[in-house]
Amino acid sequence: YRVLPRALWPYAQLARWDRPIGWQLLLLPCLWSVALASGAAASAGQFSFGRFLFHCFLFTVGAIAMRGAGCTYNDIVDHDIDMEVARTRSRPLPSGRVSRLQAKVFMVLQALVGLVVLLQFNTFSIVLGILSLAIVAIYPFAKRFTDWPQFFLGLAFSWGALMGWAAEFGTLSLAAVLLYGAAIAWTIGYDTIYAYQDKEDDELIGVRSTARRFGENPRPWLIGLYGIATLLVLLSFVAAGAGAVAYVGLLIAAAMLTYQILVLNIHDPAQCLALFKFNGIVGLIIFAGVVLALLLRLI
Repeated sequence: YRVLPRALWPYAQLARWDRPIGWQLLLLPCLWSVALASGAAASAGQFSFGRFLFHCFLFTVGAIAMRGAGCTYNDIVDHDIDMEVARTRSRPLPSGRVSRLQAKVFMVLQALVGLVVLLQFNTFSIVLGILSLAIVAIYPFAKRFTDWPQFFLGLAFSWGALMGWAAEFGTLSLAAVLLYGAAIAWTIGYDTIYAYQDKEDDELIGVRSTARRFGENPRPWLIGLYGIATLLVLLSFVAAGAGAVAYVGLLIAAAMLTYQILVLNIHDPAQCLALFKFNGIVGLIIFAGVVLALLLRLI
């Protein structure tokens, strides 16, 4: 907000530029996949450090743009619901600081940035990226027809786990599919923790979520979700032939996920938000482990 003119503040809020954890969580599966694919390429003698950095840059720009476009789209769809929830009532659309037309134009502009980024990849990746839009379109409506909207968020937010591998090889593999499944389970877990902030409001207005589904005892569910995520990442590493350091990073990340489950207090919204954000560090630890394993392979 210090850098932007006041007239642009509502648009920054629409895109959640003031809350970078969203695009960071969207970006992390992309980075895992890029690093894992680069390690596999290095084993085959096809690694390019310049290509690795370029892909990381493209996915970062794309994550910021598409997360902003997705949030704007979500706010347009949820305009009426946001007016009924205390935490979202002050957002630009419910508060009237931005019109629906202005929000739609802003969404399209952000999506065009995402398109420019997507067109830098190979044809397979472009088609794969376009396919993800179907899930993105469905997600805002999921809370109206299922107790598992977090699953649809996971499908959309984890797509980068496929994209990073596709960008390197122009195809998919078992390692990428396993990584995608891991990211879905991880997303459901951390977004469930996030959803406990709104559980009471959601019950009043009839919005469904895994927080409502799991009720007062989410720990067994979180153990299952985070356990599945850890196991699938492990199997993905095995399938891709990741180096030993990657497994060390995964072990540290698993300990951090366990910590979240142990300390979680679903009646403390501030703690739920803090634990949700903590997953950004968890994802970075996994990425760092894979990158270190890659660098050691190159030495």
